[in-house]
Amino acid sequence: MSRKTESQRIDTYSRITDRIIEDLVSGVRPWMKPWNAANTDGRITRPLRHNGEPYSGINVLLLWSEQMSRGFASSMWMTFKQALELGAAVRKGETGSTVVFASRFTKSEADENGGEVDREIPFLKAYSVFNVEQIDGLPEHYYSRPEIVLDTVTRIEQADRFFRNIGAVIRHGGNQAFYAPGPDVIQMPPFETFKDAASYYATLSHEATHWTANENRVDRDLSRYAKDRSERAREELIAELGSCFLCADLGIAPELEPRPDHASYLQSWLKVLADDKRAIFQAAAHAQRAVTYLHGLHEASVTFRPD
Repeated sequence: MSRKTESQRIDTYSRITDRIIEDLVSGVRPWMKPWNAANTDGRITRPLRHNGEPYSGINVLLLWSEQMSRGFASSMWMTFKQALELGAAVRKGETGSTVVFASRFTKSEADENGGEVDREIPFLKAYSVFNVEQIDGLPEHYYSRPEIVLDTVTRIEQADRFFRNIGAVIRHGGNQAFYAPGPDVIQMPPFETFKDAASYYATLSHEATHWTANENRVDRDLSRYAKDRSERAREELIAELGSCFLCADLGIAPELEPRPDHASYLQSWLKVLADDKRAIFQAAAHAQRAVTYLHGLHEASVTFRPD
């Protein structure tokens, strides 16, 4: 990898992280921006590619932020080239929004004995996409995609079925929500103590993200959670992002205000992000992995359930 390419990669990490830090310093959790807008309950979705495939990980945060700050009603995005291939064109003067593509390539290097060893090197590529509202000449369905908004009862039934299907042991009682790794149990306050059903399922989404860390699931190390403030902050950031991703998928609103036991993490997050420009990328990737795993459990339960 050339020195220039490495510098560009580091700059991308820094530029995106600095933007998120700026929001956090002002008291705004950037991943909560979509739900803080008026009249959005039940209509938040993940940003979509031109083919309808949802974005994942850090790109969800980037495009949610762009959509809100620039006032786009559509959640669909595409590259300049993809617009051209559809016979359309980005309007003159429009500026794109940054998304990233992360992957790895294998490089052969000489080891200390003169032999060759393969080393995997991660890379990050930034590119621009445009919202369909910045593009003229697209087929009509890109501008008028029907938005199906399920009623509240249906959405809650869907969430209830989802969490039942993942197979986690969920116990109720007390006044705290947490995941206990030892007994491998999610503890939740009684349903009726929450202000509404959406708040209950938003909290459960957070704890379910923690639950995926078990070595028999996605195997995310929680051994230092209780002893290391930085590691605890990283895990709580993963769970918060996982909750937002899952809430968007289930059509329910997350916790707009941080829980009292989570509010203290703000300063810890700021320190983690300032010290490690890749931390938010890693947290988003872990959150995405956790949510994908939960969806897999749900789908497997539906697929293999006997008639």
